[in-house]
Amino acid sequence: MTMIAIQDSSESEVSPFADLVVDEAVRQAEQRGWQAVRLSEVAHSLELPMSVVLERFRDMDAVANAWFQRGWRAMLATKPNTFDDWPERVRIEHCLQAWFDTYAAHRRVTVEMLRTKAHLPHPHTWVPMVFDLSRTIQWLREAARLEARYGTRRAQVEEMALTSLFLAALAVWSSDTSEGQRRTRRFIEKRLKRGESWMKWVPGVAHRRHSAEAQL
Repeated sequence: MTMIAIQDSSESEVSPFADLVVDEAVRQAEQRGWQAVRLSEVAHSLELPMSVVLERFRDMDAVANAWFQRGWRAMLATKPNTFDDWPERVRIEHCLQAWFDTYAAHRRVTVEMLRTKAHLPHPHTWVPMVFDLSRTIQWLREAARLEARYGTRRAQVEEMALTSLFLAALAVWSSDTSEGQRRTRRFIEKRLKRGESWMKWVPGVAHRRHSAEAQL
């Protein structure tokens, strides 16, 4: 599987200007719902010409894409110095929770964005969302510094397991009103502990690590 890089140039949606547009769109969505937000109204509120906004965002779906890039960047943010010494399960939990923490203050709007993207009569939004999910899992593996190389059996199993975990955790998080997203955190921790035990039987990194330890 080919890694798809996050854009990070002055021409990309990752810029102070783009952040202003995204933040204003989310602010308006908090007041009247994501589907009620219009890009022209966002531009008007920011006192920007619509033509300038359209140079970066062709529609509200593009604004949502920029919003979700923040989750990727949160997962890839600088890690503690001891991060590489943590168990894989803990590293995954740390990165996955970083994604959810990014959107905690705007959970309802974030869920509305996802539902709009998944609207079946709009294949131009839900088809790309499938690929964005794959990218999210790729970045999760990279951020957690999982050792299995792409294309190996272990990496494929990890991707399937992490995709299932992410979607299940997303379902829990979408209605999680507990303090500090405690319910979501417990769910992720429990699922990862369960997965850690059966992943030991998957050929790959774990087997090589145990062999190396036996030789010491």
